[in-house]
Amino acid sequence: MLFLRSFMILFLSCITIKINLCFPSIPSSLKTLSIDGHFNFEEVHHAAKDFGNRYSFLPLAVLHPKSVSDIATTVKHIWQMGPRSELTVTARGHGHSLQGQAQSHRGVVINMESLQGPKMQVHIGNFPYVDVSGGELWINILRESLKHGLAPKSWTDYLHLTVGGTLSNAGISGQAFRHGPQISNVHQLEVVTGKGEVVNCSEKQNSDLFYSVLGGLGQFGIITRARISLEPAPEKVKWIRVLYTDFATFSRDQEKLISGESTFDYIEGFVIINRTGLLNKWRSSFNPQDPVQASQFKSDGRTLFCLELAKYFNPEETAVVNQEIKSSLSQLNHIPSTLFLSEVPYTEFLDRVHISEIKLRSKGLWEVPHPWLNLLIPRSKIQSFAQEVFGNILTDTSNGPILIYPVNKSKWDNRTSVVIPEEDVFYLVAILSSAVPSSTGSDGLDNILIQNKRILDFCQIARLGVKQYLPHYLTQEEWQAHFGPHWEVFVQRKSTYDPLAILAPGQRIFQKAIAYSR
Repeated sequence: MLFLRSFMILFLSCITIKINLCFPSIPSSLKTLSIDGHFNFEEVHHAAKDFGNRYSFLPLAVLHPKSVSDIATTVKHIWQMGPRSELTVTARGHGHSLQGQAQSHRGVVINMESLQGPKMQVHIGNFPYVDVSGGELWINILRESLKHGLAPKSWTDYLHLTVGGTLSNAGISGQAFRHGPQISNVHQLEVVTGKGEVVNCSEKQNSDLFYSVLGGLGQFGIITRARISLEPAPEKVKWIRVLYTDFATFSRDQEKLISGESTFDYIEGFVIINRTGLLNKWRSSFNPQDPVQASQFKSDGRTLFCLELAKYFNPEETAVVNQEIKSSLSQLNHIPSTLFLSEVPYTEFLDRVHISEIKLRSKGLWEVPHPWLNLLIPRSKIQSFAQEVFGNILTDTSNGPILIYPVNKSKWDNRTSVVIPEEDVFYLVAILSSAVPSSTGSDGLDNILIQNKRILDFCQIARLGVKQYLPHYLTQEEWQAHFGPHWEVFVQRKSTYDPLAILAPGQRIFQKAIAYSR
C-alpha cells in the first residue's frame, strides 16, 4: 500500500529521472518481438514531422503494424519493461497534429495507416453503421459507405484524417449543431490500453474505457477499430454564403438556425477582415443571386461576417428544397446583395478542403508552420470576444481563415473526456493561420504566435470561460486548469488504463516516471 501511494505521488507529480539506460539495447529487444508487421529503426524522420511544422522529436523506432496484435504486443512489451525503461508509444495517423502531439521522443511511433485489420464492413438496416480500422481515413469511409447509399452523420472540414485521430479529440464541423461531434456518433471501439490489453468497449460494455478514450487525447488507449453511425446519403448539396457587417446580427441568425428544426444540414461561418475583391473571388465557385448588386458591393477595409450554409438533397426534391431555402433565408438579416449560391455533388462539398490542399501544395504553401488556435467560447461571452479580437487584436485575415459557428451542448456526451464550456450553446472559433517561413512580418511565425498569446491573455483576463479545442499546454498546472473539475477523473482514468504513462507523451499531460537502482 505504501509503495502504491509512493508510486502514485511520483507518477502524478510527473517527476522524471532522465538517465541513459543503455539505449542501444532497446531496439534489439524490439527486434525480438514476434509481429506480423515490422519496425523501422533507420527511416524515422517522417514520424518527427506533423502538419503544425513547429516541433520535431525523433523516435527510436516506427512500427508498421499489419494487425492489432502487433500494436498490443509492442505496448505490452514496453509495459512489462516497467518504469526502468524510458520508452513511450504514440499512435500516428495522417500526421495532422499541430504541436507534436503524435510524436514520441526516443520512443516508438505506430504508423496507424499501416494497420491492416478486417476489411471495412458497411451494415445496412434501420440503424446502419460501418466497422472501420482506427487508421482508416474518413475520405475512404465516405467512398465506401456511399456505395451503399449511406454516409457518416458528423464530419470534420478536412477528410484526410484518421478515425483514431479525430475520435481522440472530438471531430467538429458544420453538422455538429444537429448530430454532435464525431465522438457522439460512435457505437463501439476496440482499444489497446497502456498495458497492452485489447479491449472491446461501448456504452454497455467496458463503458468507462469507452468514454475515456473518446476525446481522451490518446491518453488511455490506442483506437484500433470503431463502429461509426451512418445515415442515408444525399446526392447533391445547395451551398450558400451570405454576408453581414454587424456581428450581433450575424451571431443571432446563426443561433436562430441551430435551434429547433433547421432547414439546413450544415451551418458554419467565418470572419473577413480587410480583404479586397472578396465577392469577385467567390464567383469561381458560387453564383450571385443578383449579379448587378453583387458587383457593386465593396469589401475593402471592412470587417465582415460570412454565414455559410448547406442543404442536402436529391435531384427529385429540387423544387421543394429551393422553396425551403428561400423561406429560411427570408427570415435572416444578411446583406441582400451578398447572397451567393452553388450546387455541387455531396462528395465534392465534404472534400472541399482537399481541393484547396492540392492548390497550396502546388505552390509549396502546404508544408509550412501552422500555428492554429482553436477555442470553444460560451455563448454569453462571444460578443465580448468578437469585439476585442475582431475589433482590436486581428487587423486582417490574410494569414488564413477564421471560422466561427455555434453548436448545441445537448449533442455532446458529458461522459467523454473532451472539455467544453458549461453553457447550452457555445461557439467554435478556429483561427487557422499559416506562417511564411523566414518572414519577420505579420505573416511570420513569431508575430502570429504573439497574436495568439494576446488572444489567450485577453480570454483569461476577461474570464470568458474559454476552453481550447485541440489543446496545447506545457505544464501540468495548465492542464489541470483546462480540465477544471474533470481533472481528478482524468487522472484516475490514466492510472487505471495507462499507469506508467506510456501512451501519447507528445500531449505533455503526463510524463513517464522512470525508476532506477543504484
